[in-house]
Amino acid sequence: MRIGIIGMGNVGSALGRQWTKVGHDVTFGVRDPGNAQKQAVANDMNASLGSVHDAARGEAILLAVRWAAVPDALKAAGDLNGKVLLDCTNPVNADFTGLTMGHDTSAGEVIAKLEPRARVVKIFNTNGAKNMADTDYGPHRVSMFYAGNDAAANQLAAGLAADIGFEPIELGSLKYARLLEPLAMTWIILARQRGFGRDFAIDVVRRPSHNR
Repeated sequence: MRIGIIGMGNVGSALGRQWTKVGHDVTFGVRDPGNAQKQAVANDMNASLGSVHDAARGEAILLAVRWAAVPDALKAAGDLNGKVLLDCTNPVNADFTGLTMGHDTSAGEVIAKLEPRARVVKIFNTNGAKNMADTDYGPHRVSMFYAGNDAAANQLAAGLAADIGFEPIELGSLKYARLLEPLAMTWIILARQRGFGRDFAIDVVRRPSHNR
C-alpha cells in the first residue's frame, strides 16, 4: 500500500520504518524536502521524501505533526477528498501536563471539520513512539484503539495496525476520539511524571478461557 506520512517526528518516523519493513511504500511529506539529513533518514528506512502534497497522494495518509501545526499541514496537503486520513495527534499543552480540549469535542473531530471530505480515523495516539518502533511485548499483542465514521477506512486503519504487531480494537464512531485523547494523556503522565518511562503500553487484557 502507498502510505503518505505528513511529518517526520518520533511517531511518524517509527511507524514509517515499521511499515516499510512489512512491504508498504512510504512517502514522508515535510516542509523542507531538500533537507539532506531528512533525506538520509528516509533512505535508511527505504522510504521516499517529498513535500506534504506529495505524501497526500498516498492511499492512506498519516497526520503526524504537532497539534499546533495541523492547520498548515492540512492546507499544504491539498485535496483530501475521499482519502483515509489517520489522525495520531493529541492536543497537548506546551508542558505536556494536560489537553487543550476535550469532553465535548476532540482533535479528531476538529480535523474532520477542517477536512470534511476526508475519511478520518483516530488511531496510533494512545501509546508512545517507542511502542510504535517496537511492538514486541512477547506473545501478547498490544492493543491499538481506533475510532472513525467510515467502516472501510476503519478496516484499512486496523489492518495497518495489525501489520506491525498491534491488536486493533475499534471503539466506535469518531466522537469516541474524545475518550482516546485523554487515554493518551494518561500514558503521557505515567511516562513523564510517574516514573514509568516509555517501555510500557496501555492495553486490554482478557481473562484466559478455561477448557471444561
